[in-house]
Amino acid sequence: MNVKKIPSWVQRPDPMSDSLLSIDPPLILNSDEHFMREALRMARKAARLDEVPIGAVIVHQGRVIARAWNQVETLKDATAHAEMLALTQAESALEDWRLADCDLYVTKEPCPMCAGAIVHCRVRRVIYGCPDVKGGAAGGFWNLLQAPNLNHRCEITPGVLGDECVGILKEFFAEARRRKAEGLPHKKGAAIDATSNTPSFDGP
Repeated sequence: MNVKKIPSWVQRPDPMSDSLLSIDPPLILNSDEHFMREALRMARKAARLDEVPIGAVIVHQGRVIARAWNQVETLKDATAHAEMLALTQAESALEDWRLADCDLYVTKEPCPMCAGAIVHCRVRRVIYGCPDVKGGAAGGFWNLLQAPNLNHRCEITPGVLGDECVGILKEFFAEARRRKAEGLPHKKGAAIDATSNTPSFDGP
């Protein structure tokens, strides 16, 4: 067996050198931040449709099986929160109402309605971006997700990309206040194309 000799002028890297220690960490495509960025993408869709910008995704075995954004004004349905729509999608994808092996990512802490539905669906873990101290039901005001008298309790991971999640909400409501101060009408729901009478959307 012929072993090729390495020339003496070839420098072997020092495993403890600063150049190796400063290498950026690899991009992890199944991390909490990765999936929360997908939820943020859904929230931005909501903002473009003049909906309160909240987005949610549901992950099963490392794969996104449901994506949704707030559609209360578009659908004229008070229950059409991002989490509720995502839960329905996930149930359909798995053909089961039990989502015991699923994780739900949402840009804002779930409200009591959504938290109740999450518990009923047996979601394993809830990961949210920014807290809602006035009405959140994942520990911000109440903690329905871990209520001891209920037959299911979810794991909770708060604060993932929290600054980005709260930032998009602040921008949305700042714009709403500006329009109100200027006497402009409050925009609600998707813009309607006068020719097609269907919601128009400019892409992700």
